[in-house]
Amino acid sequence: MRLRRTLAFLVFAFCLLFAAVNNHAADVRSGNWTISRSDETGKVAFSLIEHHRGGNSNHESEWRVSSFPGVDFSRPGRQDVHFTISRDAGKIECEGFLNNGEGAGVFHFQPEPNYAREMHQLDFSVDDEKQYSMAVQDVSLEFARQMKNEHLLDLDTDKLIAFRIFGVDSAFIAELRAAGLRISDSDKLVAFRIHGVTPQMIRSLHEAGYSPDEDTLIAMRIHGATPEWMQQLKKRGYDHVDLEQLIAFRIHGVSPDFIEKLQSLGYKHPDPDELVAMRIHNVTPEYISDLRSRGMQDLSIDQLVSMRIHGID
Repeated sequence: MRLRRTLAFLVFAFCLLFAAVNNHAADVRSGNWTISRSDETGKVAFSLIEHHRGGNSNHESEWRVSSFPGVDFSRPGRQDVHFTISRDAGKIECEGFLNNGEGAGVFHFQPEPNYAREMHQLDFSVDDEKQYSMAVQDVSLEFARQMKNEHLLDLDTDKLIAFRIFGVDSAFIAELRAAGLRISDSDKLVAFRIHGVTPQMIRSLHEAGYSPDEDTLIAMRIHGATPEWMQQLKKRGYDHVDLEQLIAFRIHGVSPDFIEKLQSLGYKHPDPDELVAMRIHNVTPEYISDLRSRGMQDLSIDQLVSMRIHGID
């Protein structure tokens, strides 16, 4: 708690310092930086807080300690630091201090004058705002060339930035294609990373006889229809269920446990649509057992659903 208060005070102090040097140069973007510990070994949480007329903008993510040349994060106590993060898009010059590996300071961004022109030659439009973001996210000229060579649809500057944020690169694209997915949609690649669609998942589905498209893969991840969960269904006799039905299973709560309880009541293999209807209308194993206790035996699934619809409890 004391360290958090200290960091908050330091940020405030450096904000005052920034106000004093705000006339540095018209083409230099400036602000504050903070560094705090990360749960990941070999990384720190690095934040860049830019000040401009419209307010403040903040970029915070996990950075490798090797990204800060000349900084010794293992050094105890207080130390003044001055480091430069050099990128194709420009340099982020930082100064301030660390205290036991955490600290704060001010930064100035010096854009690379030739970067926008070289990106334009690759058919990417770069303004001042984007150039700063591309420096922060390390959108290098080589990365832009690699992505252009992938022949992706709707690839633009914003997509390059998103690719760097979410980890879309040539290796990821190659793995997806090697797994049997002919993907070229830039937005879908970002969505894959956000929702966790992996080459391993695609390969498992292909091995099971499925040929999912990009939208189906994303929907499966959103709703948790994983290959592992599908294996549990297979053990209950539900092998190679249509993928849209599997997604409906997850949406409406058709689980392996639900199926197993129905099977114990004598419903050995209800149709997938029947299972979904039972969940939608709250035909539970408990409801069936209660009806049986009152003498209503051997009811079909259609009868059970109809009774629920008509409010027969």
